[in-house]
Amino acid sequence: MIKLCGFALSNYYNKVKFVLLEHGIPFEEVFVKPSQEEAMLEHSPLGKVPYIQTEQGDLCESQAIVEYLAARFPDKAIFSADPWEAAKERELITFVDVHLELTVRNLYKEAFFGGTVTDATKGRVEKLLVHHIAGFKRIAKFGPYLRGERFSVADAAGYASLPLVGMATQTIYGRDFLLDAGVDWKSYVKAINSRPAAQRVSEDRKAAVAASRPA
Repeated sequence: MIKLCGFALSNYYNKVKFVLLEHGIPFEEVFVKPSQEEAMLEHSPLGKVPYIQTEQGDLCESQAIVEYLAARFPDKAIFSADPWEAAKERELITFVDVHLELTVRNLYKEAFFGGTVTDATKGRVEKLLVHHIAGFKRIAKFGPYLRGERFSVADAAGYASLPLVGMATQTIYGRDFLLDAGVDWKSYVKAINSRPAAQRVSEDRKAAVAASRPA
């Protein structure tokens, strides 16, 4: 059985977990936090989560994991059978993971963890995000899903990461860049939450948040 290693506060862990749950792939969760200890680096070369353990070995990076699952379980149809649709799903995932989340991640230290971010970083992130969100709007349909009326694997990425973009920018700049651009991520998340897999991911994340708070 596949072991999914990480923790429920990680959006990329939740992206992979959503895919596993949505497609009924058996897996076991193993609580692991990021670390630079050698024991961790033997499994995940940068000490990040998530990673999975399989009978063939370890695999890290959320998108590589999703691609592996799609190839290992072709009957699950994780990506569309149509080559164009599958490519468009991957395009959306790249926009969410790389152009949006990876950019806004530079703000997390101050937005979520009580640290500080330099004004130079805030200015650079703002310019990039405004540009990247405008591009994202050109390809995301929100009808109600990212590709339109049909739920796709791209929505696992969108569900896990778009709220972080909205919340981080609201905290740092006093305005939600997604909502300001007309991307109603709150209604989108609400639509996704009708799915049992999303409900499980959300419930486990909320429980992890509650457990992480001081008594």
